[in-house]
Amino acid sequence: MIKDFGIYIHIPFCRQKCFYCDFPSFAGKEGMIEPYLEALEQEIGQVRQKLSDRGEAVFGNDSKLAPKTLYIGGGTPTVLETVALPDVFYLLQKHIDVEHVAEFTIEANPGTVDGEKLRLLRSFGINRLSLGVQSFDDGCLKAIGRIHSGYEAAEAVAEAQDAGFGNISVDLMYGLPGQDLQKLQESVESALGLGVQHISIYGLQLEPGTVFDKMQQQGRLMLPSDELTEAMYDYIAAVLPERWYQRYEISNFALPGYESRHNFSYWQDVPYLGFGSGAHSYWGECRYQNPARIEVYMEEVFQGNAMCQVEEKVTERAHMEEFCFLALRTAAGISVRRFAAVFGRDVHELYGEPIRRLVEKGLLLEDRERLCLSPLGMKYGNQVFAEFLLENEI
Repeated sequence: MIKDFGIYIHIPFCRQKCFYCDFPSFAGKEGMIEPYLEALEQEIGQVRQKLSDRGEAVFGNDSKLAPKTLYIGGGTPTVLETVALPDVFYLLQKHIDVEHVAEFTIEANPGTVDGEKLRLLRSFGINRLSLGVQSFDDGCLKAIGRIHSGYEAAEAVAEAQDAGFGNISVDLMYGLPGQDLQKLQESVESALGLGVQHISIYGLQLEPGTVFDKMQQQGRLMLPSDELTEAMYDYIAAVLPERWYQRYEISNFALPGYESRHNFSYWQDVPYLGFGSGAHSYWGECRYQNPARIEVYMEEVFQGNAMCQVEEKVTERAHMEEFCFLALRTAAGISVRRFAAVFGRDVHELYGEPIRRLVEKGLLLEDRERLCLSPLGMKYGNQVFAEFLLENEI
C-alpha cells in the first residue's frame, strides 16, 4: 500500500516583496527562473531515486511519486509567464503521478493572473486555487505592499470561476495598518459575496527582518490597538460559521467538503516532501530544510546534495509535542485512539495534569475520543500549546 504523503513545490519569485513577508521569496530575479527550474527537476529526480533505493512505498504509475496532495506555493508561482508555466508542469509530470493526485493546489496573486493564465493552470489538472487577497480595501493593500487592488482581486476570483475552478480559497488578514473593524467586515463580505469555498484569515505577525519589523523598530508602524484587533478576531470567529463556513483550524474556514486536504495533512502528522529553495520536508524521523537563497539551493542540488541537510532529528519527545500542537490547531483536536496507536501511550498518562487545568480554565474540551480547543482556547491557543511541552525526554 502506498504511503499517505504530500508534496510541496516552492517557486521563490515574486514581483514585489510584501512588507510583512518573511518567506523565502525574491523580487527582481526573473533571470534565474530557467536555471532554478532545472535545479528543481534535478532535486525531485534525486529524491525520487533515493526513495526508490530505500524501497519506500511511495510510487504509483510508471514508478512516479504518488502523493495524495500536491501544492505549489511561493513566492508567487503565477509570476511566471504563460510560456514558463508549462515547464513547471512538464517537470512535475516527469517525476510525479499528477493525474491521480486528489488535491492539486497553486497559490496565486490577483495581480499576476488573467483568464488565459487561469485556463492554462486548470488545463494542467490543478483543481484548487489559493488567492492571496489579504484585503479588498485599496488603502490596506497599499499599506502592506500588495501589487493588486480590491477590484483586481474580485476580478481574479470571477475569472478563475469562468476558467473552471470550483474550489477557490481566499486569504485575508486582520490587524493591518490603517485597518478598522468596518474595513475588515467589508473585506469579509466581499469574499463571501464572491462565492468562494474557503477563507483563510490570519492576524498580522511582525517577523524579524521584514519591512514592517524595521518600521516598528523606528516607531513608524501604526497598528490597530489590541482591543480593536481582538474585536476583529471575535467578528471573524462569529460571522463565518453563521454563513456556513466551518472553522476546521484556528485560521481556516471552509464550506463542508472544501477543507484544504494538503494543509490538514500537516496538522495530522502526515509526512511530506518539500522541493525548492527554503522548502521543508518531514520524512521518517527527520526534518529537512533546503537553503533559502536561490543560488545556494541550486549549487547544492547540482552537486547532488538533495535531501541531505537534516534540520533536526525528531525525538520521541519532540514528536509527541508537535503531534499535540498541530492536532490542537484543528477543530478535530487530538484523537485519543490515534495518539495511543502512534506512541503506544495514553495521552492522559503524559498530560493528565495539564489537561485537567486546561479543562477547568475552559480552554480545552474533553470526551472519551478526543481533546480539542474550546472557542476560548482557539482564541488563546498559545497558552494551551505551552502546556503540552514535556520537561524530559520520554
